[in-house]
Amino acid sequence: MKRLLVLASACTFLIGQSGIAADLSAYRRPLMIPFEGQTTYSPQLATLGKMLFFDPRLSGNKNMTCASCHNPSFGFETPVTTPIGAANTALPRQAPTILNVAWVTTFFWDGRAPNLETQAAGPIDAPAEMNGKLDNVVGEINKIPDYKKWFGEVFPDQGVTKQTMLTAIATYERTVVSDWSPFDRWVDGDEKAVSESAKRGFELFTGSAGCSSCHTGWNFTDNKFHDIGLPGDDIGRYKIDASDPNNKYSFKTPGLRNTLYRNPYMHDGSLKTIGEVIDHYESGGINRPSLDPALTPISLTDEERKDLIAFLGTLTAEKQDLPLPTLPN
Repeated sequence: MKRLLVLASACTFLIGQSGIAADLSAYRRPLMIPFEGQTTYSPQLATLGKMLFFDPRLSGNKNMTCASCHNPSFGFETPVTTPIGAANTALPRQAPTILNVAWVTTFFWDGRAPNLETQAAGPIDAPAEMNGKLDNVVGEINKIPDYKKWFGEVFPDQGVTKQTMLTAIATYERTVVSDWSPFDRWVDGDEKAVSESAKRGFELFTGSAGCSSCHTGWNFTDNKFHDIGLPGDDIGRYKIDASDPNNKYSFKTPGLRNTLYRNPYMHDGSLKTIGEVIDHYESGGINRPSLDPALTPISLTDEERKDLIAFLGTLTAEKQDLPLPTLPN
């Protein structure tokens, strides 16, 4: 089943000073949320998942929710270097956004979860994160009459189980989609939707700056893993798959939608501003055997930096309201 999102228009091309045409249609928002091969979408199921996402009773001390680390006000991330977990200590990695995860393949920065259902279980069970222990959470939720009633309606043959809880959360997360942005209106043919500076920034992004070698498609991610030369001891994907030495220090390419709400940046939250991110890529990163070959030092003028930042700003939706759910007593 698919859920209708937006309408699209005819193919558009940008021709920059280089004379090379960048196909804007490659960045057009999709018409539907892809639910094929997943649990069939229903509003009731997604609403149930949303309640669980915001319910502190999924945590061991009843003081944390999924939204504690995936805060809607900050692009479904956290505004600190890395989130603070159940043990009141900072976690080693920043929380990846759940924006547009319906189009993401494998989850967490290192890709250790093959699907959203598996991903949802990880933080709930992890002692350092929510410390909820799913077996205990199932018992807690089953004691709440309204939850028990709604699970019985949505899952009449199963009720409240680990799997039905995770299915509900994953279904809600697939509906979390970044809203329409100035860039989308430009792609759809409105030439006045973005500034001339942002248009030049897009040409840089898809051209000489090389950003689009990893940040591709409408969600601006190739869903792959790259070593981008950040310092640190975290070897990333290599912990999960040691078959390829290039997996050392490699992390999942994040999408760039609503990126202005999502600082600090990178898997470790080490870069506080977009300007620092650009500084890093200009430097080319730490030169080591696993460094992605696309990472080579570049030199941007002050004007080009402004243009690139102007473009990235067009990927942020002007307004995205998210009403909080009413939780059952």
